[in-house]
Amino acid sequence: MKKCQICGKGKKSAIKRKKLRGKFNPVKKYFQKPNLQWFNLNNKKVLVCSDCRRLILQGKAK
Repeated sequence: MKKCQICGKGKKSAIKRKKLRGKFNPVKKYFQKPNLQWFNLNNKKVLVCSDCRRLILQGKAK
């Protein structure tokens, strides 16, 4: 399974809901995936999420 190599963010499960007569019914289970991108960090290609990538480029994270 792919994960961010800095913060460890990976996929998580979620449930779609549909409202029917004032109540919510679970309809479908699906997975939400983070926005992973390849990034050169210290001359190594690593897979990082977009949040970590932005923090690295701003100089707020290592």
